[in-house]
Amino acid sequence: MDTLRLTGKKPRMIAHRGLSGIEMENTCSAFVAAGNRTYFGIETDVHVTGDGGYVIIHDDTTKRVAGDDLRVEESTFETLRALRLKDTDGKRGRADLRLPSLREYSGICRKYEKYSVLELKNHMDPEQVDRIIQIVREEGWLEKTIFISFDLDNMIHVRERLPEQKAQYLVEKGFDWDAALAALREYRLDLDIQFDLLTEERVRQLHAMGAEVNVWTVNRPEDAERLTRWGVDYITTNILE
Repeated sequence: MDTLRLTGKKPRMIAHRGLSGIEMENTCSAFVAAGNRTYFGIETDVHVTGDGGYVIIHDDTTKRVAGDDLRVEESTFETLRALRLKDTDGKRGRADLRLPSLREYSGICRKYEKYSVLELKNHMDPEQVDRIIQIVREEGWLEKTIFISFDLDNMIHVRERLPEQKAQYLVEKGFDWDAALAALREYRLDLDIQFDLLTEERVRQLHAMGAEVNVWTVNRPEDAERLTRWGVDYITTNILE
């Protein structure tokens, strides 16, 4: 199995949770698979653990990816790291499929020279956001990291700490368009939007105010081609390249 290749000019392509159309999402294997291809960046999700660690996983619990049902924010870093994850076929067995640390993820992005698109999951205390920034800086990859979050307070704090950092406010079904635009203007943020909520007019409106547009999660070539015609700046995808 391989990626589906788009032809012609295309936006900057972001591998969603690594190359999750081929490897198990949010694992070092998925990040390396994306690193070995033409992606501009690699997207992932970072959670704070119960003991103040930082682990890579999308869900609030480990049940879907590991079988064992642990709440990430109530479990220790080492307990979570000891879990063996399922492969894409739902079976466990591969020793390399474990929850990565934030340092491992940033290190892979640096090794393969891919932008990091780092989602801050759930609301975080300012001190926790500061620590994430510090870890990424220590890994030497802060200048090539784009921070994203559904939690506006997280993004406001990133902007306060890093006035020139690329940062994208995530929105999904049910969001308020006018309120989102106001936040983008006030805090100088870009937009990361569920792709089927976007229109060509909205792309023009965002570009007119100087905001870049990222769309998630686009897995059909025909959708990617339409969004490319509209002029989006990034496409986040599981399988397109």
